[in-house]
Amino acid sequence: MNYRSLGRTGWNVSSVSFGAWAVGGTWGPVNDEESMAALHRALDRGVNFFDTADVYGDGHSEQLFARLRRERKEPFHVTTKAGKRLDPFTVAGFNRANLNAFVERSLKNLGVETIDLLQLHCPPQDIYYRPDVFEILDEMVEAGKIRFYGVSVERVEEALKAIEYPNVQSVQIIYNVLRQRPAELFFLEAKRRDVGVIGLRKQDDERARRAPLRRRVVGRSPRRVGSRHSGASQHDRHHRHLRRTHHRRTPVAN
Repeated sequence: MNYRSLGRTGWNVSSVSFGAWAVGGTWGPVNDEESMAALHRALDRGVNFFDTADVYGDGHSEQLFARLRRERKEPFHVTTKAGKRLDPFTVAGFNRANLNAFVERSLKNLGVETIDLLQLHCPPQDIYYRPDVFEILDEMVEAGKIRFYGVSVERVEEALKAIEYPNVQSVQIIYNVLRQRPAELFFLEAKRRDVGVIGLRKQDDERARRAPLRRRVVGRSPRRVGSRHSGASQHDRHHRHLRRTHHRRTPVAN
């Protein structure tokens, strides 16, 4: 297994990671023993970076990582996301009360005192012009509830605005063969600011229903590679267009 640094976190993350959306049961019935076997297999092969979210199986995916920590002693990193539980999904919903509630729920699900990396889950674009939201996240870091925070975005413009906030440690962004814009400017700026980048694949056609779901983590100096993860501008649409899988490949560029 190869390992690469993820921005300023100080982490050396595996160049192949595990995406845990499917094991939460979002796509239908799953067998937890099979899911746990896959998680253990990933650790056995050197994977130390796992991705989940509070809406993956309504928190069940997060709960599997609590079990994994009980069953394994070696360290690994888990990133989770918050925000998609909001209904309606508006800027006003990203307030202190809701964000604290989301984080407390994820802490309980994950069975930890501190979340490794919390990412805002594709928030409305106007969030990036609300410094008070990022101040709330800073307070959570100071309180020890989260170790680092980042954002999952849909547009290059959002990514560029997000990394103007000095404590944003990571950005997830759509990057694939057809959508190369991040490489034109954002990757260079992320490298300059030493921000970790997680590339996502998105397809809007029938192929997305058949394509495996994969994720690439791009470290300090991304190169042009076709990322193979799927994302979507709307949560429900995202659910319709992706199929189940356990592993997401995450090559990381030096």
